[in-house]
Amino acid sequence: MRSADLLVNTPRIEAWPARLLRARGNADARVLARADHVLRRKRDGQYLAVETGGELQPLRPAFRAEPGMDEAMHALPRAAVHRRPGIDAVATLPLDRLQERLDALGLDAGAYAARTGLALVPEPAWLALAGFDRYARPLWLRSDAARAWQSMQAAAWRDGVALEAISGYRSHDYQLGIFERKRARGLSVDEILTVNAAPGYSEHHGGTALDIGFPGEPPAEETFEATPAFAWLQANAAGHGFALSYPRGNPHGIAFEPWHWAYAPA
Repeated sequence: MRSADLLVNTPRIEAWPARLLRARGNADARVLARADHVLRRKRDGQYLAVETGGELQPLRPAFRAEPGMDEAMHALPRAAVHRRPGIDAVATLPLDRLQERLDALGLDAGAYAARTGLALVPEPAWLALAGFDRYARPLWLRSDAARAWQSMQAAAWRDGVALEAISGYRSHDYQLGIFERKRARGLSVDEILTVNAAPGYSEHHGGTALDIGFPGEPPAEETFEATPAFAWLQANAAGHGFALSYPRGNPHGIAFEPWHWAYAPA
């Protein structure tokens, strides 16, 4: 595994391989061409600085005062151990900001967990590049899940079935952003909770779950159940370590999601 294939994760900042990002102008292109990583604020996706050989160059003013910047810079050198073949053990990030996110939605962690039976899911300290999704975005998963997904996708292709990744890893902050965007469209928190787990409780946080699509089908719709992709997954996914997380009548109060599969080898 190359260093360019890793996302280095900290509670507030992500460090993305610079080669995976597209420049918006010539000046940015010159900066990215020399950079090793781009440091990105998780709360809103803002790119703050580029890192080259341990040195930082700003993309936004006052980036050095950004909370979490020092922690991210300390994490980058430690990422070297994750490049060794066969390294799958992944430390996880603390959950100390969980209630802050739930407060923004008027939710209590204990009551929500008791009602849904969903477990807390911490974020991994690093993730592996598992390819690219339908929209040509990098797909991040835990390294064992990444290998399993690539193997399963290749097996389906050999059988003449195309499996498209729609999304993989999502941070707690990104999950909160989903709620905020849907609330801005007029949905209530209770309505959103029928299709999205609360921040901190989504399987996507752990880098083991992904949403799967089929060419020509809209993403994350129940119509995925009628596609050759879903039929193939029902017959073959378990052999690759994947299981359907939210079948009909699941006990978590989440609507049937034929597209959502998680890596959970026996």
